[in-house]
Amino acid sequence: MQVIVVGCGKVGRTIAAQLVNEDNDITVVDTNAERVDGISTIYDVMGVVGNATSFKTLSEAGIEHADMLVAVTQSDEVNLLCCVLAKKAGGCRTVARVRNPIYSAERNFLQEKLGVSMTINPEYEAALETSHLLRFPQASEVYSFAKRRTSLISFRVPEGCSLVGMPLRELSKRLSTNVLVCMARRGDDVIIPDGSFEAREGDILSIMAMPGVADEFFRRMGMQKDRVHNALLIGGGKVSFYLAQILDEVGIRSKIIEQDYKRCEELAELLPNATIIHGDGSDQEFLKEEHIETMDSMLAGTGIDEENIILSLYARDIIKYKVVTKLSHMEVNGVVKKLNLDAIVSPRTITAESIVRYVRATRNGMGSNVEVMYKMLDGRAEALEFKIKDDSVVTGVRLADMRLKRDVLVAGIFRDGNLIVPSGSDVIRSGDSVIVITTNIGFQDIHDILA
Repeated sequence: MQVIVVGCGKVGRTIAAQLVNEDNDITVVDTNAERVDGISTIYDVMGVVGNATSFKTLSEAGIEHADMLVAVTQSDEVNLLCCVLAKKAGGCRTVARVRNPIYSAERNFLQEKLGVSMTINPEYEAALETSHLLRFPQASEVYSFAKRRTSLISFRVPEGCSLVGMPLRELSKRLSTNVLVCMARRGDDVIIPDGSFEAREGDILSIMAMPGVADEFFRRMGMQKDRVHNALLIGGGKVSFYLAQILDEVGIRSKIIEQDYKRCEELAELLPNATIIHGDGSDQEFLKEEHIETMDSMLAGTGIDEENIILSLYARDIIKYKVVTKLSHMEVNGVVKKLNLDAIVSPRTITAESIVRYVRATRNGMGSNVEVMYKMLDGRAEALEFKIKDDSVVTGVRLADMRLKRDVLVAGIFRDGNLIVPSGSDVIRSGDSVIVITTNIGFQDIHDILA
C-alpha cells in the first residue's frame, strides 16, 4: 500500500518503521527538515518537507495515488484538516491522532461528517489498557480479543507455583479449566510451547482465557489476588483523567495527585466521584502523608518518564497489588525491562500498533481479514485475530489436518460468544474469530498460517 505519514515525531517515526517492514511504500511529511532527513536516511521512505495542510505539499507527497494518509502531528486540528484535504484530493482512507477529550467524544461525527476513516486517542487507549491490568493484578500484560470478550494474559511464574514442572498436556486434566498456554518467555528466548513444555519459576507465560475462567485459573494456581478497590493516580494528565472515568464505571475509587492547582480544579469538576489532591506526587514524604500503603494499585502517570520509573520502583513494595508505569517518550527496551516493573503502558506504542493493525485490516480487498493485532515481546511475536469468511481456505478443515508453519499456534476460536480452546478435532467455521500466536511477523491473512 502507498501510505503518507504526516508528522515525523516519535509516533510517526515508529509507524513509518513498522509499515516499511511490512512492504508498504511510505512517504513522510513534516515541516521540520531535520526530522524528515533523519527518517529518510534510516528507512527506505520518501521525505517531503512542508505543511501537510497545504494541497501543494500533499500533491508533492503523492496524495492522488495514496491508499491511506496517517496524520500524527502534535495538533489535533492539523491532523483533522490533513485528513479532510486528503479525502477531498485523493479519496484515500485517513487516520487521525486525536487527543483532546472534546474531539474524542465526537468521534462518530468526525468519521461520518468529515470522512475520517479512523481516529485514535493514545491517552484513552493507554487508560483502557491500564484498567485491564487492574482487572488482573497478577498480569504484566493483557491483550483483548473478540471485542474485549476474551483476553491473552501474560504473567510471571512465581516460586512454588504448581505449574512448575507440569507438562502442558496435563494442565487441562489437572485443573479442569478451559485455558491454553500460548507463549513462554525464558530469558531472551521466545517459545511457542507444545504439550511437552514444562514451565520453570521465573518464566513469563501467556494464557488465552475468558475473564471468569482466568480468575479461576489463577485461584487454582494459588496466584489469585483480591479485587482492586482503589487506585492512586500520580499526575493529572489525560491518561489519569480517562482512567478515573473508566474505573468509576466499574466501582474502583480513584485518588489523583496533581501539582498544578488549576488542573486540580478542572479535574474536581470533571470527576466528581474521584478524590483530587493538590501536591507533589514525586515527594515520598507527601505520599506517606496520603497513606500510600492503603492503596491497592497505582499509576505513575506524570509527564516525565524517568520520574514515573523511580516512583514505580519506590511504590512496588508498598502498593498492595499493582503498579503501572506510563512511558511516553522512552523506548520500552531491554534496559527498562530489566527493572522488573510490574506493568508498563506506552501511549506511543499503542498508537503505532493500532495504526499498523488498521493498515493490515484495510487490505481486505486484497485478501486480508486481520481484525486485531498486537506485537509482543519486543516485537518478536504477534497475536492476531482473523475473522473467517465463507471462501477461506481454512473453513471446514480440521485443525489436525492443517499443515501449519513452524512457531504458529491457533490459540482460540471464538464462536457464538464462547471461547473454544482448540484441539485437533476442532473445525474452523465461517464467521468464527480465530486467534493466532506466532513468531512469524507480518501475517496478512489467515492462509498465511499454512505451510
